[in-house]
Amino acid sequence: MRHFLKTTDLSAREIIELVQDAIANKGEHSNILAGKSLGMIFAKPSTRTRVSFTVGAYELGGHVMFISEREMQLGRGETIEDTARVLSAYLDGVVIRTYSQDDLERFAAAATIPVINGLTDERHPCQALADLMTIREYHDDLTKVKVVYLGDGNNVSTSLASVCAAVGAHVVVCTPPDLASPEWAVREAIGLAAASGGVAEYTTDPATAVRGADFLYTDVWFSMGQQKNPLKSRQLEPYRIDEAMLAQTSPECRVMHCLPAHRGEEISAAVLDGPRSIVYQQAENRLHAQKELMKRLMVDAQA
Repeated sequence: MRHFLKTTDLSAREIIELVQDAIANKGEHSNILAGKSLGMIFAKPSTRTRVSFTVGAYELGGHVMFISEREMQLGRGETIEDTARVLSAYLDGVVIRTYSQDDLERFAAAATIPVINGLTDERHPCQALADLMTIREYHDDLTKVKVVYLGDGNNVSTSLASVCAAVGAHVVVCTPPDLASPEWAVREAIGLAAASGGVAEYTTDPATAVRGADFLYTDVWFSMGQQKNPLKSRQLEPYRIDEAMLAQTSPECRVMHCLPAHRGEEISAAVLDGPRSIVYQQAENRLHAQKELMKRLMVDAQA
């Protein structure tokens, strides 16, 4: 029985095989999860994570139950561990979207069913699988790809850097000095790149970062629960993906965004809605990648 709390819970080979299978099995309908029930506990709003897991489980023959964290006994003081043990008796897997990575890991440590990270403040590994799947659809050899993330050093950037580094890609995380990735994330990505033969770079200079990029990637400047801050906006303005930024790359460079997007902030409307954007393909791939993840975790989970 395995969990997926961070990208490193899968080996590089497992990640590549999952991505390849997700591409090959697009549109799959089967009964491989027949008789299985997936619970989804969300403390934060969700569009893509909630809908893609729900549809994916149904398309594999499973059943889904959505559980708001506010409606559970967790809100009245029941421990995370007690909740995990009880839900393990009812369900065959659970997706959790919450704030603290530590709380997620406490839940998983007490659970006897697979636990999937649907997003925490530190990591967004399911998004990273869909990102890598999308990149792979444009490039057969991931070791020859350069992916550049521009913006805040947030949970999306940490998981993207980790998954790209693990499979031998060249990943660059470009952030303002005061909004850099946490040290643990930098160490993780650099270590994975060293093992795979890839490259993980961290810089504050967008003009240098985007040279030779195959993909430019950005995310919102203010994550869920954060108040808009004029100072942070000013710090991030040079990292906006707009027509001028895109002009510094080759005509084959594609643009990615995990959504939701704020046109005119982290990305211009012309770029997001333009011909080099693969944002909606990336969003669709959440469904396909997560179906492969559920198959790997929830089928014969006790084996």
